[in-house]
Amino acid sequence: MLNEQILTNARIVTAEQAFTGTVVLRDGLISDVQAGVSQVPRALDLDGDYLLPGLVELHTDNLEKHLSPRPGVDWPSASAVMSHDAQIIAAGITTVFDALSIGDVNPKGKRMQQLPGMVEAIAKANAEGLTRAEHRLHLRCEVCHPDTLSVFRDLVDEPLVQLVSVMDHSPGQRQFALESKYREYYMGKYHMSSEQMDAFIVEQVANSKVYSDRYRQAIVELCLARGLSVASHDDATVEHVEESAGHGMTIAEFPTTLAAAQACRRLGLNVLMGAPNIVRGGSHSGNIAAATLANEGLLDILSSDYYPASLLQAAFTLGAQLEGQQNGQAPGAGLAQAVNTVSLAPARSAGLDDRGEIRAGLRGDLIHARAVGNLPVIQQVWREAKRVF
Repeated sequence: MLNEQILTNARIVTAEQAFTGTVVLRDGLISDVQAGVSQVPRALDLDGDYLLPGLVELHTDNLEKHLSPRPGVDWPSASAVMSHDAQIIAAGITTVFDALSIGDVNPKGKRMQQLPGMVEAIAKANAEGLTRAEHRLHLRCEVCHPDTLSVFRDLVDEPLVQLVSVMDHSPGQRQFALESKYREYYMGKYHMSSEQMDAFIVEQVANSKVYSDRYRQAIVELCLARGLSVASHDDATVEHVEESAGHGMTIAEFPTTLAAAQACRRLGLNVLMGAPNIVRGGSHSGNIAAATLANEGLLDILSSDYYPASLLQAAFTLGAQLEGQQNGQAPGAGLAQAVNTVSLAPARSAGLDDRGEIRAGLRGDLIHARAVGNLPVIQQVWREAKRVF
């Protein structure tokens, strides 16, 4: 059958375990998963390498790097989307939620001006079949920005929008509870003088008081009415998490403390942390380490955030950590648990029930990776049973 492919002699990582076996792809789907090596002559021998589910990325800012590759340089949107897509698929990500920011905390930023072009370029490339990964939209709503709610209302009914997060990066809030840390971060990142920073802080504090609570409530209500997944951002305290749960949010992006992560588990929010945090061995901003949350059983989802290739590497790093903690479980259960954080868990959190694991009946989204030491090196990627890398 021309529409059938057989992948064999692979170390298959399912949602529960890893074993040497064979996967049959037919009509874009996984039609069969079996232990053992196929003797069918046309079967593709993967030489004992790993066969993993295609990765599902819920939060990546990577597209912005291609739109503004250097300060003062604006790259054409269509070209930027294609370059971004190539990097995403090379990282093994077959479903990506491109995180687009509504409301810019950078006083010199162009995010708001770039936003319409980005949405149009992503939708057009997706519709014309030009992208190798499947692209969806994650709208990141900065609730302290005056224009956020009106722009969000204009975009929320875009067909590709499936995930929304709400955040407040004003001084005194969440990640920046200490104004000194806010000042240090933004002066370093955006090269503002002390006088410019003073004026910026006054403006952001005033905006937060006027807009944040009202916009957060309105955005969540619009999302829930449309069945969209909603995430909080940088919850630092139990009170923050209680507020997020009270709004009906189901994902907590980057909680900054153990107490907040524990409250997320108690109140039913899935904890999303950065894959770079795992690869680097900790948070670059001094917050709780993702590995610590994994050890406590509090880590549900990993996101590449700003570095696409970190996603699969983090899964293998975390898998090695979890394998050492397995007692009496199936072989490869630790790696399977880690891979779930970059495939099954994000897919289910975003309402995608047709992908995220290697199981008969699901989409044929797969990664062939070879382990070189502790580093997974991607050899091939399939999306809906079509090889795209």
